[in-house]
Amino acid sequence: MYVLGIEAATPVAGVALTEDGRILAERLVNNRRTHSVNLLPMIKAVIEEGGITREQVNGIAVSAGPGSFTGLRIGLATAKTLALAWQVPVVGVSTLEALALPLAAPGQLVCPILNARKNEVYASILRGTTGQPELLAGPLALGIVELAGILAQWQEPVIFLGDGVPVFKEEIVNLLADRAVFAPQSALLPRGAAVAELGYRELAAGRGLSPLELKASYIRLSEAEVKLAARCRK
Repeated sequence: MYVLGIEAATPVAGVALTEDGRILAERLVNNRRTHSVNLLPMIKAVIEEGGITREQVNGIAVSAGPGSFTGLRIGLATAKTLALAWQVPVVGVSTLEALALPLAAPGQLVCPILNARKNEVYASILRGTTGQPELLAGPLALGIVELAGILAQWQEPVIFLGDGVPVFKEEIVNLLADRAVFAPQSALLPRGAAVAELGYRELAAGRGLSPLELKASYIRLSEAEVKLAARCRK
């Protein structure tokens, strides 16, 4: 089964092509250009570099949130359009679980954090297993102090990764001291290959969706929705 993985929920654009979970080609761009500019050329490139044609793609996996509202909309719109045009199923996967997957080794806690603005992060807490990482808490939108309070119920060191790390690293160290471990730069950012791997598991189990069924997981309202709700209450 050939699965195309699309990651656009953060400032990073990631695309990968896998065959039965094995990575054939992958591209990652963190150049601050909009995903609407980056994604389609990247998708075309990984399909060509994977040595197949678009007609051979069996399914599409896309990062469905939480994350940047604009990025999520571009990523999901791209996935839906391609799934409709290619007549293949599509599946949304958790941005945070995809981010954690490469570091979710058995017995250790992983806490992916994305900068949610307003001095908050989007976060989940996972424990690595020999299969699918176990979700212990999340996804949540919360402050670092609140996150540290939740993490207090476990004693193990916690690996942090994601674009929230550079923003909140000092505060995390102040709160968790030696319990806080930070992923290296090479593992800090989300990858299309992780999205494709999680998506492959869903698609292989027959849980693919039609494009119209695919929805984003925003966790909280956008700024525009907050303002609209405030006006409606007046």
